[in-house]
Amino acid sequence: MMEKVVFISGSAKRLGAAIARALHLRGYNVVLHCFGSYPEAIALYQALNLARPNSAELVQGDLTEITELEGLACNILAKFGRLDAVINNASSFFPTPVSDISLQAWQALIGSNMQAPLFLSHYLADELKRCKGTIINMVDIHALRPLAGYSLYCMAKAGLVSMTESLAIELAPEVRVNAIAPGAILWPEEIEEQQKQQILSQIPLGRLGLEHDITHAVEFLLDAGYITGQILKVDGGRSLT
Repeated sequence: MMEKVVFISGSAKRLGAAIARALHLRGYNVVLHCFGSYPEAIALYQALNLARPNSAELVQGDLTEITELEGLACNILAKFGRLDAVINNASSFFPTPVSDISLQAWQALIGSNMQAPLFLSHYLADELKRCKGTIINMVDIHALRPLAGYSLYCMAKAGLVSMTESLAIELAPEVRVNAIAPGAILWPEEIEEQQKQQILSQIPLGRLGLEHDITHAVEFLLDAGYITGQILKVDGGRSLT
């Protein structure tokens, strides 16, 4: 039986790499993706292939450049000759106070968080239908409860929530489309201790989430054959406060 194949955008490090490792352990062949994090991506690619030969491939591409997405999709499909799942994980995240919004910020945030998942889903839909596949989009609890000063990011994630629900209807019954809305899972690279404590005080479970909280959610949605169009919050209850 041919191994199932998953593509994970932004899978060189952090949650994307954790998802790649978890699904690889479950027997998936993995198509990794990076843009700027090539050293980390090639290290993960080598590690996965060392554990199981010929089980990982790597594609590189700028998700914010709409003209590159069709070629990227073709490259993804060419790696293993099939595709069973797409995890739209790649995401840019930085503040955009309304007084400082720029075209560059628009392209980075809308491009990575909404535009790329839409067009990759478009270009990969036929193969996903053939394989009775799955799309999982990584959204954010702030898609529905905006974060002050991050209007573009929140708009992009809100659009991705809407896209998830729309494509769940449009691509059914062959393809299931769901999303995961993480809360505080990994701290941003630059965050002060005071900010950490403020965030933790808003989480009913009182702690930061772990990588396996997200990988378990991904595995659940891949296996949940009668679930589509849903947004699974993995946030320790933060969206309730």
